Amino acid sequence: MAGNIDARLKELGIELPQAAAPAANYVPTVQSGSMLYISGQLPMLDGQIRYKGKLGGDVSVEDGTACARLCAINILAQAKAALGDLDRVARIVKLVGFVNSTPDFGEQSKVVNGASDLMAEVFGDKGKHARSAVGVSSLPFGAAVEVEAILEIA
Repeated sequence: MAGNIDARLKELGIELPQAAAPAANYVPTVQSGSMLYISGQLPMLDGQIRYKGKLGGDVSVEDGTACARLCAINILAQAKAALGDLDRVARIVKLVGFVNSTPDFGEQSKVVNGASDLMAEVFGDKGKHARSAVGVSSLPFGAAVEVEAILEIA
């Protein structure tokens, strides 16, 4: 039987991909007590980086926002792989978004809203979270955005 969150994802037309394997020497998730830490997720779609480049350069704010949303979908895929059931998520505690930016780009918060908005759409009030949105000079594989998460689980 599908859970409430699975039903909500279906309503939103979101199909979670298979959780990506780590690209280096780390694990995708770590559970410590009632907290689940999810390693930074890239905008992977069908095994490929969907959005590459720099915000303020060759990537628009709109594409950056879509990129952050895709990162958040990949966060949910990792959470589901770790927990088996997204209904176990008691709260999205924090997101940290890293935006591959030109030195003069200052709209990182708008870009990372793509991830924040998705969490609110999926989890309602439980999806409201603390957040950081940081501009960086580069990201792995040239990705435009990377997002990591901390979740409280029941």
